[in-house]
Amino acid sequence: MPDTRPSRPDDDIRAFALRVWSYKQGEEVSLMIHLGDRLGLYRALAGAGACSAAELAERTGLHQRWLLEWLRSQAAAGLLASPDGERFTLPTEAVPVLADETSSLWFAAGAFHGTLHPEVVDALADAFRSGIGLSYDDLGPSAAHRVERMLGPWSRLALVPTILPALDGVEARLQAGARVADVGCGAGVAVLALAEAFPASRFDGYDPSQHAIHRAQQNLGQAGHPNVAFHLADAADLPDQPTFDLLLTLDCLHDMPRPAEAMAAIRRALADDGTWLIKDIRCGSTWQENLRNPLLAMLYATSVTTCMSSALSEPGGAGLGTLGLDPRRAEAMCRQAGFTRFAVHDFDDPANLYYEVRP
Repeated sequence: MPDTRPSRPDDDIRAFALRVWSYKQGEEVSLMIHLGDRLGLYRALAGAGACSAAELAERTGLHQRWLLEWLRSQAAAGLLASPDGERFTLPTEAVPVLADETSSLWFAAGAFHGTLHPEVVDALADAFRSGIGLSYDDLGPSAAHRVERMLGPWSRLALVPTILPALDGVEARLQAGARVADVGCGAGVAVLALAEAFPASRFDGYDPSQHAIHRAQQNLGQAGHPNVAFHLADAADLPDQPTFDLLLTLDCLHDMPRPAEAMAAIRRALADDGTWLIKDIRCGSTWQENLRNPLLAMLYATSVTTCMSSALSEPGGAGLGTLGLDPRRAEAMCRQAGFTRFAVHDFDDPANLYYEVRP
């Protein structure tokens, strides 16, 4: 009599299925990280030692049963330590990554968010048919807030004390009083950090996102710096004559639909003895080089949802995307825009390289 029992999947299928489900697990853990950050749970656990759900509930005012399930999910993900599933500890090395937003360059929890709105997912699917992507404003106000939190620690902790001193003569010029523009300024965190450090200088932030400029104006209202102005505008709206001593484009050139035109506008607006600082994604010019990055899949996925989408949000967009501006291409484009000096700075930032560009 023939064996009618279903055949057992072979090891390759099992392994592939596990890989696929591991990404679903990552999606769910990502949401839990967002909730932990949003509800202040990591901050409540930081330095508290072993903590039960009841103790965390007392400390936060949140519901004990919900906290227990969240704590166990985090322990299962290896983000909390727990020998018994009852008491949980935030490891020392996790504090700068998940809890310390004010003084840690490693802070990452602000990058996590809830799942995309169904309308945004529908629009992304349509973009595969039309070729036209979503601008940052199309992603909603939460996108501007998320970018603000992702870049905030770097702007507060590295830009003034580490990056600027490495640029020839820039720090002294800012101390004496200079004109500065940040193109693609987002919520204005970098501009406001500079304005506080260099009160003799004047700063202008440009961004085409209404949501980002709204956040920038709110942040300026709280900071109260009289030497700052924000503009709902892009690189094409820069002055058509040499005006600025320092120009910044921080993590945004690869998002622009027309980066070559933006570079040409920056060249016109920059003084002949001025400096242009580019911060952009650390990447290589070949697939083999980029395969060394353990987060490569995330970077390409981010490109689909945000960076490349923005870069294709207008007909004829360049579509560079997250990994589209490697040092070789950046230098070639800068020289084509009329710049003659291009230096690469590596500050041991795992995500970015820095380019010092001069006329």
